[in-house]
Amino acid sequence: MAKASQKTSARETAQPPAGGPFVRGCMVVVTLGNPRDKFWGMILSLAAEGLSIGGIELASFEDLVAMVKDGEPFTPAVVFFPMHRIERIELDLPDGNLPSLSQRFSAKTGLQPGAVLGVAVNGRKAGLPSAMADAVEDGA
Repeated sequence: MAKASQKTSARETAQPPAGGPFVRGCMVVVTLGNPRDKFWGMILSLAAEGLSIGGIELASFEDLVAMVKDGEPFTPAVVFFPMHRIERIELDLPDGNLPSLSQRFSAKTGLQPGAVLGVAVNGRKAGLPSAMADAVEDGA
């Protein structure tokens, strides 16, 4: 019996986390159709109906970096994209030697993108752990 539970345990640890890689708080790039557009941001929720995300149009990425570097106030767009508009959702990950958008953002601003793109919901930054949300709200 011990062998059976060891096999189950090994099998359980080999499985991806519940909900897969696209969970609340993940940084993603979303490709949309009709009209074609790209959006970079943090997942607030993902359901069969669609995707809620806090972020910006990808074309505005450099403008956002400049605003944040200059200390200008910024409020991310909070949008819902119905599933029929979504062509692709990809994790914002580095590609070989090319840094991810999140890494580029952090390198240029010194801030984590989740701290900037996290959206205040009921007095808390959505998608951020409580301690991090408190630090962002306190200006740390």
